[in-house]
Amino acid sequence: MGNIFCCVQVGQSTVAIKERFGRFEEVLEPGCHCMPWIIGCKLAGHLSLRLQQLDVRCETKTKDNVFVNVVASIQYRALADKGCDAYYKLTNTRSQIQAYVFDVIRASVPKLYLDDAFEQKNEIAKAVEEELEKAMSAYGYEIVQTLIVDIEPDEHVKRAMNEINAAARLRVAANEKAEAEKIVQIKRAEGEAESKYLSGMGIARQRQAIVDGLRDSVLGFSVNVPGTTAKDVMDMVLVTQYFDTMKEIGAASKSSAVFIPHGPGAVRDVASQIRDGLLQGSHQ
Repeated sequence: MGNIFCCVQVGQSTVAIKERFGRFEEVLEPGCHCMPWIIGCKLAGHLSLRLQQLDVRCETKTKDNVFVNVVASIQYRALADKGCDAYYKLTNTRSQIQAYVFDVIRASVPKLYLDDAFEQKNEIAKAVEEELEKAMSAYGYEIVQTLIVDIEPDEHVKRAMNEINAAARLRVAANEKAEAEKIVQIKRAEGEAESKYLSGMGIARQRQAIVDGLRDSVLGFSVNVPGTTAKDVMDMVLVTQYFDTMKEIGAASKSSAVFIPHGPGAVRDVASQIRDGLLQGSHQ
């Protein structure tokens, strides 16, 4: 119907290319326009001014010879005042943009190590955007934004990176565990040393009390029984303790004590040894 009345309609966010006898004449803005086909005017086509996005996947390698897939997202749009260039100069805009992206990424990423490539994504995106801006502005397109959305190394490389990270964390955990065990052992040793020290003090006091008690008993017995010497009293006390000990050992059904030597003739020797030890301890 529009052709009959020589009128055409251009939608919003779109421009139309008007030709006369096959030659570009003007860019038509959104709205209704007269198109007198009788004098050779015709509508060559439409050009969208909306923001478009192109995702480009580029395979390249890093400086440490790791192959990665870099995914770049390019957001671009045609400029209304350069509609003629955008419509006529490029036959395939997306392929042109993809070629520039490949060129910049394959020139930038091989200069970086794999870890640096992850850290410098913004620098790579900036380099791509600057190159595209210089190239595509001559064709009537504006590069709005360029993003490096993903860097994907090979699956084996990712697994190796995870194993390296896990090994490092295990090493730290092992060091922390060893330090904890060291602290526990030190504290246990300090406790045992303190316990043995206190036990030694208790045994020393016990022996001192025994010596003091025997001394008092010997002195008292010598005073109350005239004619006895300290040696006689000590022999009697030690022999009495010896027989009391033997009685306790015999009364126990599961005793593990062993008395060596044993026999009536060895009592004097045992008494002499015990007496000498106690008297030496008391003297010291």
